[in-house]
Amino acid sequence: MSTSANVPAFTVISGAQVQSALAGRHEQVVDIVEQAYRLHGAGRTVNPPSYFLRFPDRPSSRIIALPASLGGDTAVDGIKWISSFPDNVAAGIPRASAVLVLNDHDTGYPFACLESSVISATRTAASAALAADHLSRDRGRPRRIGFIGVGLIARYIHEYLQGTGWTFDEIGVHDLSAEHTAGFTSYLERVEDGPRVVVHDSAESLIRSADLVVFATVAGTPHVHDPAWFEHAPLVLHVSLRDLSPEVVLSSVNVVDDVDHCLKADTSPHLAEQRTGNRDFVDGTINDVLAGELKVPADRPVVFSPFGLGVLDLAVGKFVYDQVMAHGEPTVVPDFFSELRRYG
Repeated sequence: MSTSANVPAFTVISGAQVQSALAGRHEQVVDIVEQAYRLHGAGRTVNPPSYFLRFPDRPSSRIIALPASLGGDTAVDGIKWISSFPDNVAAGIPRASAVLVLNDHDTGYPFACLESSVISATRTAASAALAADHLSRDRGRPRRIGFIGVGLIARYIHEYLQGTGWTFDEIGVHDLSAEHTAGFTSYLERVEDGPRVVVHDSAESLIRSADLVVFATVAGTPHVHDPAWFEHAPLVLHVSLRDLSPEVVLSSVNVVDDVDHCLKADTSPHLAEQRTGNRDFVDGTINDVLAGELKVPADRPVVFSPFGLGVLDLAVGKFVYDQVMAHGEPTVVPDFFSELRRYG
């Protein structure tokens, strides 16, 4: 380390500050996510496998560590630590909670801790909007969208589609919870002006009626098994990763964010790999699409399955940090690092 290196100040950024920094910047955030994908495709990132902390006494819950390093102009290292406790929903609090720690590129010192459930939902939604845009360019923009699973992630994806210029004639809604269905429908009626909102009593009904299908469930195993439901060749944003059977995956054009990351942890593509013994069914990555190296056909269903890369969290988190430092009221913790002299 250079003798001129300085220990950075340590800053804590709240969820409210994160929301303020991101408000109304949908197109800018999508651009940030796109650039992160391009850096990843160019080999200018480090994105190790996510680590899953699971609990024998709480099998439905988990906490995931996503370490990463992002190169380019916004070079930064860090880790997202995100929990998923589905039972929280019944208790009246969100399923997911998270923090993001940013580390200085030159010294390795952590310089910020950000509330990250909002950052995580934002990068997921921006990734989905980016994929929907580029994967539909040779197929025509869908006019009928359907959401299967209508929690916070579904709301963010809708917000990012709307915020980047998408309009629809019809919006379908399906969820196993009548309460969640009613809440999401009410949200749509508040923020949309024009499209018909249709509640479906089955996943099949919704899928057959939509040109763009968004899966944002908490399903741990496939619950959609029949490829015939997709015979009209919709574009599918398979954000929750475990909804589709191997039969559906194998009958579709498959685009992922990162092949090695996506084909693990019993995701639907991973199950398809286990079924076939190969990865030939994966047609390419989102970076291949961005680079013009992969064109998707209009006569087959196209499934985008993003495992979720830590470099996206870093890219969005660093943008939030820069915004708060420049325009907000950062909470700097004095003397967070106090033992700085080797011999006292």
